[in-house]
Amino acid sequence: MFEFCERIWINANLATFDPAVERPYGALFNQAVGVSDSRIQVIAPMETLDAARLPGKVTDARGGWLTPGLVDAHSHLVYAGSRAKEFEQRLLGASYEEIARQGGGILSTVRATREASVKQLVELSEPRLKALLAEGVTSVEIKSGYGLNVESELNMLRAARQLGERHPVRVSTSLLGAHALPPEFQDDADGYIDLVCNELIPAAVAEGLADAVDVFCETIAFSPAQCERVFQAAQQHGLGIRAHVEQLSNQQGAALAARYGAWSVDHLEWLDEAGVEALAAAGTVATLLPGAFYFLRDTKLPPIELLRKHRVPMAVATDLNPGSSPLASLRLAMNMACTLFRLTPEEALAGATRFGAQALGQAGEIGQLKVGMRADMLLWDIEHPAELAYQFGVNPIRQRIVDGEPSHA
Repeated sequence: MFEFCERIWINANLATFDPAVERPYGALFNQAVGVSDSRIQVIAPMETLDAARLPGKVTDARGGWLTPGLVDAHSHLVYAGSRAKEFEQRLLGASYEEIARQGGGILSTVRATREASVKQLVELSEPRLKALLAEGVTSVEIKSGYGLNVESELNMLRAARQLGERHPVRVSTSLLGAHALPPEFQDDADGYIDLVCNELIPAAVAEGLADAVDVFCETIAFSPAQCERVFQAAQQHGLGIRAHVEQLSNQQGAALAARYGAWSVDHLEWLDEAGVEALAAAGTVATLLPGAFYFLRDTKLPPIELLRKHRVPMAVATDLNPGSSPLASLRLAMNMACTLFRLTPEEALAGATRFGAQALGQAGEIGQLKVGMRADMLLWDIEHPAELAYQFGVNPIRQRIVDGEPSHA
């Protein structure tokens, strides 16, 4: 059964996250995994094969753990400029309004991003991407949202695509035109949504730059009615749907996104049970972003028990961005999901693998170790998978594998 495999891993314990394996972590012990044509072809117990006669290139895991590659399903990784000074100002007592009057806030990132070329955006973003890859990320979602005009939004997406071409990582892109109101439309939010729907989305689709749209449905951003227009335009152009919802208040944005078959809704601190039930009915993923909760010193927890009660899949992501979650560590986000939100280590790792993949509309391709899936895997020198959420700052990766080939970040 391994005779046609190009690469084989032996003596490995597997955290498969395959729901058909009814053990914690979908664990299989002392296994061999065979890969060819970028996909997992065989998973079999070691006692069923003769390791001395295996073809192809063989790696001895020596009892280490293989997991799916980590999936960061929510990031604003591409941007220019820094908001570190604002961080200091806030700690010294300045209000958000005072910082905004001085030219700070999201519009400072918009100005810097508009001034940057695609080449500059790629160069500025590469260190952030490399940090994610070094600790095991093999798939990452990257949003636009700091250009807020057609050309600058497209440039952000072009930079994201180039990052995926230059590095061994799968990049999924989300067009977040409806992130904030640009200064040119300060008193005309509906007019800006017209531009997003009628110009920006068609232009991104024509260039093949977007896999999904995203919106910020909130009192300080866009109304449910305005977001619904973006969802309708996305559906007309065959794009997936994602949404920032219920972060600061309950606008029923999650239920709205679920009605449109959203892949995921994200943040969710103010989500109520009706919204949770809507997610469950639609099969929409709840993406938790503990980095923003931590950085903003929030106190309103997402409704974890309700999500568990209604069996809503929970992804965990970094929300890497310059203003509210400058966090280039998915492992740390997993730890925060456990310590701040009280997820179990198994839930956190599932959120960064199986359910992260589902949040990107790629549940049939990545996020699990089973025959037929893409061979995006990590070989860890650990004794138990709980270590991956328990400890951060120490990197126990022995091998990072993308499409069945060992790769470096």
